[in-house]
Amino acid sequence: MTPAHPDDPHRSEAGLPGDREADAPRAGAAAEGDGDGVAHDGARPAPGFGSRRADLWVQIVLVLGVSLGASALWSILNLAEVMSTLSIAESQATMNQSMSALPVFDVLRQVLSIVLALVPVLLALYFLAGSAGSLRAVCRQIGLDLKAPIPDVALGALLFLVMGLGTLALYQAGRALGLTAELTTNAGGTEWWNVVLLIAQALRHSLVEEIIVVAFLADRLLRVRWSWPAIIVGTALLRGSYHLYQGIGPALGNVVMGVVFLWIYRRTGRVMPLIVAHFLLDATGFLAGAYFFG
Repeated sequence: MTPAHPDDPHRSEAGLPGDREADAPRAGAAAEGDGDGVAHDGARPAPGFGSRRADLWVQIVLVLGVSLGASALWSILNLAEVMSTLSIAESQATMNQSMSALPVFDVLRQVLSIVLALVPVLLALYFLAGSAGSLRAVCRQIGLDLKAPIPDVALGALLFLVMGLGTLALYQAGRALGLTAELTTNAGGTEWWNVVLLIAQALRHSLVEEIIVVAFLADRLLRVRWSWPAIIVGTALLRGSYHLYQGIGPALGNVVMGVVFLWIYRRTGRVMPLIVAHFLLDATGFLAGAYFFG
């Protein structure tokens, strides 16, 4: 449920956002200039935002390159290094480590890391919206709002229970089979401010993963003519790949989680239940990890 930075400094297409500008005429048309495509008043022609397939792929690469795609590459590299030196069962995966020996700077560094990690989320939402003025509208369109709090929380809690039990089962099975690293979910202390930071980290991971992997990629991949089955499989494999630093078991568990979450998003059109479920999974794992994974 948490992307890897082990070695890092840590429903149809007609209704998808961005369509309103896809076929709009380019501003400063060549008819107003001398035939070279540049307007006489010096204004550059404005491109249709995200209107071509190449534009959409560039958006996908940019968002993943500064977020979960980079995490997947680090995770794969980390797993390869572990397997070349010792067995997965002998390795350890440590999360939420202290970032400074001085408590005040530890808090400041962690808060900064949380804030900066949310920038790719804003970038993804901006690409979906096509303009800053449409951000609120696109949040409503993907169900990132408080329109249905009770159904969102109820479905999220149900997913938390089902996925949580499955995660524990896969972790224990993976440890028994030597396919999962020993997982430490809180290496930063138990002081009250660390508890607050762990909850904030859980919220960060839930927002980053569900908005980017589910809402953003589903929209962009539909626009480049991927089918829903291909999107579900592709995004599920991506979700599993950036958890490989934890071993094979957790990665497989996250692949299953990715399939279920994408299926639910397609059925409901809302990302909030997935954020709720993911937040509950990570918050529980971070705060009670010693009990569940010890």
